[in-house]
Amino acid sequence: MIMASKKQAGFTLLELLVALGIFALLAAMAYSGLNSVMSARLVTTQHAERLSQLQMAFLWLGRDIEQAIDRPIRNEYAEVRPAMLGVETGRYQLELTRTGWRNPAGRARSNLQRVAYGLRDGNLLRVYWNVLDRAQDSKPLESVLLEGVDKLELRFLNDKNAWQNSWPSSQLGGTASTTPPRAVEVTLETKAEGRITRLFRVPG
Repeated sequence: MIMASKKQAGFTLLELLVALGIFALLAAMAYSGLNSVMSARLVTTQHAERLSQLQMAFLWLGRDIEQAIDRPIRNEYAEVRPAMLGVETGRYQLELTRTGWRNPAGRARSNLQRVAYGLRDGNLLRVYWNVLDRAQDSKPLESVLLEGVDKLELRFLNDKNAWQNSWPSSQLGGTASTTPPRAVEVTLETKAEGRITRLFRVPG
């Protein structure tokens, strides 16, 4: 009895090539989609971190300015510096005495603090000293609040409701006020965000 041979089932070489081509196309599409999602997530994370840094920088500025107190100091050269000092250019563009310096460790120090702000190498710096009236060996402590800052601009509102670009500044009567202004306007200019302005009230 003659048995009929069964036909061998399988894929031809052409079918395998077509299947591999389709699989490669689907894999490329999936990778492209995943890469786009990951890139978007990275950009979103970077923007969120940058926004957090901006908010933190203005938070520190606001806390210091809104707790300013009329307490002049002596610098390391025994020169009297006003309670608040603002200049258009310089190492520190804003310097002030503030209250509310927390002391959880109970150290023998004042609750008043001398702080300053300035730009260096595109970084916004916050600087403070451990003492108010400084000696020649009193070293400032610095921290970077924000990177990528092109310009720091300040304006000060005097008791005549006139804006000044520096402080102390000559008043309308011709004398210089040594007391803190009524308000301080802070403008940061960055490469990424452009110009951002905030207004802070000075107590008293």
